[in-house]
This record gives sequence, structure tokens and C-alpha cells, in this order.
Amino acid sequence: MIKVGIVGGTGYTGVELLRLLALHPQAEVVAITSRSESGVRLGEMFPNLRGHYDHLAFSVPDVDQLGGCDVVFFATPHGVAHAMAAQLLERGTRVIDLSADFRIRDAREWSRWYGQPHGAPELLPEAVYGLPEVNREQIREARLIAVPGCYPTATQLGLIPLLEQGLVDPLRLIADCKSGVSGAGRGAKVSSLLTEASESLMAYSVKGHRHLPEITQGLCRAAGAPVGLTFVPHLAPMIRGIHATLYATLLDTRTDLQKLYELRYADEPFVDVMPAGSHPETRSVRGANVCRIAVHRPQDGDLAVVLSVIDNLVKGASGQALQNMNIMFGLDERLGLNSPGLLP
Repeated sequence: MIKVGIVGGTGYTGVELLRLLALHPQAEVVAITSRSESGVRLGEMFPNLRGHYDHLAFSVPDVDQLGGCDVVFFATPHGVAHAMAAQLLERGTRVIDLSADFRIRDAREWSRWYGQPHGAPELLPEAVYGLPEVNREQIREARLIAVPGCYPTATQLGLIPLLEQGLVDPLRLIADCKSGVSGAGRGAKVSSLLTEASESLMAYSVKGHRHLPEITQGLCRAAGAPVGLTFVPHLAPMIRGIHATLYATLLDTRTDLQKLYELRYADEPFVDVMPAGSHPETRSVRGANVCRIAVHRPQDGDLAVVLSVIDNLVKGASGQALQNMNIMFGLDERLGLNSPGLLP
């Protein structure tokens, strides 16, 4: 049985991780921390977990306690994992970080986008970017995993097949993405209030979103060359979900794009390439660790349009984190994650 610790379990990614781990047959949560909620039982804060974690209460983070775990997940704000990751790794505990602390390889670039010095640049060379569809073999041997962000997951999975084959102009990529309000976190914000976000659609961070360098880093790797990406995120009036509409100019229009995507993801348990002509919906992946993709070529022209949908809290965060854990410990990566989406 894998002994699991969770640092920062009071946010949306934390409770989603707890929900998924509750039914995992090979993992047991033995420690969960929160400075502000120390002493509060999990069922008191999250009634959906009653009957699953009645023995557990939040505690103040303690490296010695967490160091007794086989793996520790960080479901914390950016910058928190910097301070504790090295101490846990020294104790032989593996670390899976759901924040952006180790996603960007360049410490100076990270600091520019996140507004603070990088707290553990010495760990960046060994941190493995936890996108299984690209880095599965590295994940198997990793001690430290950087779980990809939600927008980066949907965007990269949508564009990677085209870039790997050199079929599109890498300097003319567009990602038009919509996210549910849960992507803004559980903290109280005026923009996340029901009366503010409901029945409205709003673009934001057009000048530059902090996920941009992470997406660009992954796409550059796939292309083997620099990429030019225009990334425009939007806040959509829904709780969960990412819908990424991706545009790329084809250099060769003779390739069967449907077949390309089907072959690229044929062995991927959590990427569903839909039949030609499909339009995937965010509701089809609600609560599921799956990315659904459809590829189009409007009017048989030179523009590829890829539609990519995920649940931002599952394949875009906690589900992908658990998928990484399964791979790291030599388990079937589908373990605890094979539930279908919730409808309606």
C-alpha cells in the first residue's frame, strides 16, 4: 500500500485528489496538512468525503511526518513546494507538485511570470514534466514531478501530433481557450462570484498569461524548433472544464489528419480521438481523467482546427497527478481513474 501525504488539501485540487484517492485500491492517505485548518476533520470541511476519511484531520505541515510517506502531493499556491521539496527528497519521499513551481525549466523565466525568485533552482534539472503522453518513461524513474497546468494540458495534447510531424507552421499557432470558474481556485474573489461570472463570457490576460511559457516550452520540444503562439484564455460560466480551440496553418494538406491523431494516441488510455466531424463537449469529460480531441480542416483548406476538452480539475490537475503516481510506482496508470464522465 502506497502511503500518501497531501500538503494543502483545502483547495479544489486538494479535495479532488482526495476524492480520487478515496477509491484507489493501492494508496492510503495518511497525512494531510493545512496551517489555517489544523485540527479540522476532512468530513467537516468536505461533506462529500464523509465515510471515507473519518480518521483524518488537517495538521500543520511537518517534514518529519510527511517524510514517512512514500509520496507527497503539493496542492498548494505557487512557491510553497520550493521550501519543502528538497527536504522530502532527502528522506526518500517522492514529490508530485500540482503547482507551477517546477514546470518551467528556466528559473529566471519562472520568476518573470510568477513575480518572485525561484526558491529551488537546483531541483529544476531533475524535475520531470508530468505529461504522460510525452514523458512516460522519465516519469517511471522520477523523484520529482511537475504536474502540467490545465490550459497547457489541453493545448499541448491538441497540437503535439501536428508539430511532431512538421505538418504546420510552428510560428503561427493560436490557442483560443475557455475555462470554468473553478480554475481560479477556491479563494473568495469578486470575479468568481455567481452574479459576476454567470451568463457572461470574458477574455483575460490577452497580453500574456503565466501558462504561456509552459505551453510554449512543451510545443517547442514537440516541434524541435521555436514556436510562435497566441494564447487567449477566457472565463466561461461553468464550474469545471477546459475547451481549447486550436488553429494551425498546414504546410502539407495531403496528410490524413484523422488518421494521424488516431495513430498518435492509439495506446493512450486517457486521450480519446473522436470520429471525424465530431465536436467534443466539456460536459462529456466532467469528473473524468480524459482529454477528448477532434480534428477538422474547414473547407478542405490549409487550416487545421483542433478541438480539445478536459476537466480542469481532473486531467488538468489532480487526475493527471494520480496518473503520474501510478506510473511512478509501477501500477496500471488507469488505477483509480477509469470512471466515466458525469452526465448530465
